[in-house]
Amino acid sequence: MREVSLYKKLPGKRVICNLCQWQCNIGPDKVGVCHMNRNIDGKLYSLNYAEISSVNADPIEKKPLFHFYPGSKVFSLGTWGCNFHCRGCQNWQIACADGSTLEKHSRTLSPDESVSMAKRESCQGIAWTYNEPAVWFDYTLDSAKIAKQNGLYTVYVTNGYISPEALDTIGPYLDAYCVDIKGFTDKFYRDMAKIDSWRGILDATECAKNKWGMHVEVVTNIIPAMNDDSEQLEELASWICEKLGDLTPWHVTRFYPQHEMLDIPPTPISALERVYDIGERAGLKFVYCGNVPGHEHENTTCYSCGQMVISRVGYAVDICGLQGDRCRFCGAYLNMRVGGK
Repeated sequence: MREVSLYKKLPGKRVICNLCQWQCNIGPDKVGVCHMNRNIDGKLYSLNYAEISSVNADPIEKKPLFHFYPGSKVFSLGTWGCNFHCRGCQNWQIACADGSTLEKHSRTLSPDESVSMAKRESCQGIAWTYNEPAVWFDYTLDSAKIAKQNGLYTVYVTNGYISPEALDTIGPYLDAYCVDIKGFTDKFYRDMAKIDSWRGILDATECAKNKWGMHVEVVTNIIPAMNDDSEQLEELASWICEKLGDLTPWHVTRFYPQHEMLDIPPTPISALERVYDIGERAGLKFVYCGNVPGHEHENTTCYSCGQMVISRVGYAVDICGLQGDRCRFCGAYLNMRVGGK
């Protein structure tokens, strides 16, 4: 265990956790929403510091990040627990874990060891992914500092519910912020994740880009009859364009039934194509259809000259028209992070 860095002590040995936007008020010997931060005698401890559920050397495109070091390999780490309880969670086996799961199934990997492993695996960076990275915030912060000292890029794959204080603490050490904006209505977030006050996700995303200069890409899993209505998606696409910029990649991905939503069918590909059109009409230059390997909208095409810049089939990548962060055919800026940028 490790004492959490961002919390407030209250009378009666209660504490308020400041890692995410829940701001859990936790009594003695109790845990917060994520089940991974416990109040022990008036101090808040992380149960999952350096506790690993998943580790892989992944293509960066798997996160998904299409405009950030394309074709590179990223060392990907996940822990246990989550501050969301999504009905259709794709990684529910680790997200729904509690302390007993750690005792039976976890392995330990220190921040130094994770960076050493990333380098041994010839990875260019580290990503905290598979579950919400804010639930083991101090581990990701310690690891990010060491990663940057060793010339590695750093990535959060996140639901965006991190607290402003935590984001400002790790902001100087994060390079990319791949955020899952699940929908754009109060009803959807309540139904899907039991979240009432979700608009802080938007504020955090703007802060990641505009205050800390992170590369931001947005992911939305399109779920039939839940968040696939045109009004909701038009508002989301317009928000991305206005607040993050029209060159921000938007990944609209195909839902597959999981966890508590086994009765909902996979998203029709035609529905993804309709959302692609919504994004284009809103002014977004890079909309991608995900979880459909071989679809033409996996590719990056220059918005200026129409030439293919990067072709993709699943995680197989051919960088055919990129020169630095620009199109090699016409010189248009493509909002790509490459090399030392």
